[in-house]
Amino acid sequence: MASRQGGSGDAEPLGPGSTERRTVSTTAAGRQADARPRSPPESPARRRARAGRSGSTGRTGEYRSIDPPHGGEAAARAPEDPPVRDPGRYALTDHFRERLEQPGRYVSTRTVSDAIREGQLRWNSTDGWRFALVEGGVRFVVVVSDTETNSPVVVTGWTEVADREDALEASRWDGVDVDTIAVRAALSESASTPIPDRIRPRTVTRPFEVGEHRLETEPGEPFVRCTDCGCRFRSKEGITSRRCGQRSPGR
Repeated sequence: MASRQGGSGDAEPLGPGSTERRTVSTTAAGRQADARPRSPPESPARRRARAGRSGSTGRTGEYRSIDPPHGGEAAARAPEDPPVRDPGRYALTDHFRERLEQPGRYVSTRTVSDAIREGQLRWNSTDGWRFALVEGGVRFVVVVSDTETNSPVVVTGWTEVADREDALEASRWDGVDVDTIAVRAALSESASTPIPDRIRPRTVTRPFEVGEHRLETEPGEPFVRCTDCGCRFRSKEGITSRRCGQRSPGR
């Protein structure tokens, strides 16, 4: 079964430009001009209570549906207001664009659009609003920013194994895909912590990229190994703190 690593998907593009070049869309401008006067916004404390936000900083946890009132449009928005669900309003940061090209990310513009439209929302005190959508046993997480402006952005995104059995049964994944997602997520959960026991049972024969390294692992190995330089790693911090001796600066 072919892997779906990397790639930008085949759905409609999100908003044009990156954080370095983004403009207010004519649609957003029209909506702003037509907005009717509204009563003064409620206090931030009341918004937080109504939205039922969590202060969790981890990548795991339950995601709940939190939708903005009146279809998400307001005369004045604040960072605490739930973001709009129109993918066309969002630009992509250069950081996220680079991730779309990397093997093993499994994030595309299509999955980002689907998560923004249909995913559940969660407030995270570290990086703000997240959309999360589970498809085929895998959770796609999309982090957005500048949601109080007319030019919100997609900052980053990643995948997690939500249900391993469902993921292995889904036609879009094979075992290597599922193990790749599991290993990458485990490495990111606590970058400085070695995780040999979470790497050992996994099989990753199609290298995925972290930092400058292309990584794989075989069952029983308590480490991931760079296919280019041969270095072995048990934590993400070890991977990102060491340059790959076999890769040229432009690669």
